Parts: sequence; C-alpha cells; structure tokens
Amino acid sequence: MALILSIETASKACSVALHDKGILKHTVISFEERSAAERLTLLIEKLIKESDYKLADLKAIAVSMGPGSYTGLRIGVSTAKGLCFGLNIPLIAINSLDAIIEKSKNDFNGYVCAMLDARRMEVYTKVVNTEGMLEILPVHAEIIEEHSFKGILAEKAVYFCGEGFLKCKQVLENSPNSLFAEKEEGPVAEYVGILAYKKYMEKQFENLPDFEPFYLKEFLASTPKMKKVTT
Repeated sequence: MALILSIETASKACSVALHDKGILKHTVISFEERSAAERLTLLIEKLIKESDYKLADLKAIAVSMGPGSYTGLRIGVSTAKGLCFGLNIPLIAINSLDAIIEKSKNDFNGYVCAMLDARRMEVYTKVVNTEGMLEILPVHAEIIEEHSFKGILAEKAVYFCGEGFLKCKQVLENSPNSLFAEKEEGPVAEYVGILAYKKYMEKQFENLPDFEPFYLKEFLASTPKMKKVTT
C-alpha cells in the first residue's frame, strides 16, 4: 500500500484526496466561503471518516505548493508539514499549474496553457506541449494584453484553461489559434495525488523543516489610507 493524502488550497476551492498507488480512493472538495484553515481541517476529518483508512495508514502527504492564493498556500503547506512531522512521513510538493495540466491533458492534445488568477489582468501561467509533456513556457506571471502568447499562438493552437483564463479570453478570443475550456476550474487534490505518486516512487521528497510555498511573487499587503480629519 502507498496511501497518499493530497491537499490543494491554491485556488478558490479547497480539496483533499486519498490515493493508493496513484489510484483515487476518495476525495472531498468545498467551494464554501469560509476561511481556508477552517475548511481544510474539516475536509481532512471528513475524508478520513468517509474512507476505510486512518491517518496512521498514510505513507506521505502531498501538497499543492503554488503559485496561487497566498493565504491558501500558507495554510495548506503548514497543515501538510504538521501532519508529516506528527506522522513521521515525507512531504511531496506539486506545482499548482501542473495539477491543472494533468487534468487538462485529457481534454486537448497539443499546447496547453494553464492559468491561475493573480490580480487585475495578471495570471500565473505555464505552457506545455502534451505531446511528450514538453515545457514550452515555464511558470511565470503574465499581464494579459493583446500581444500575450503571440509567439506560441503563431505556432499552433493553444488550449487556455484553469482559473482566470476568462480575462485572457476577452483579449485573445479573436486569434484563430486560441481555444478555451468550457469553464474555469482550478487545481484539485485528485490530480495533485496522481502526480504525487510518481514523485513518491522516485523518492522526490521535500526537506521538511525548510520547505516553503512557491508564491512566485511577494505578497503585497495594502496599507489603509489615513482619513482626512476636518475641523
């Protein structure tokens, strides 16, 4: 048995899943507007309760490492690390965009552009050719404008997917090589777990004490403006 608990908190949804040897056994997902910390704890409890397993059966914990929601990633990674320390099992980290690609590669054969919403007209993105899973554009932050992805769109059709691609669609939908998913879907634990099993078999584990989320950009907290006092 190679039972892995996967955690995904990088997007709007919060999900957890159990895989045994890469085969999905059970998953729970929530779209509720609650704090990520509260949702994640409840989802893990629900997942274990509804399955035929116990936490002691786990061989590893997998977590979506980012990019994505700053708060969600921080909570997801800290929870995963806590479980690993408590159960004395390894941690596996999966790029959030790779989890989107893992799902979307079944929908389109060719260039897949996975996206996660950042701010305003910006997205976190990665492009691969699913024919051989070759990286075309590495993970980066992209401000969407009329020339975005011009180079790869000149080569062949590009399938835009993930969470946040709709803002891209507004700008690029007139390109004959632009194809778009039917709906916005972020990464989910089901596909984090599939990728995690491959890393588990290759013993690609993280250094638990030092591991941090992959934020891609620094978190910029807004400073409240001083109110003008009138006399």
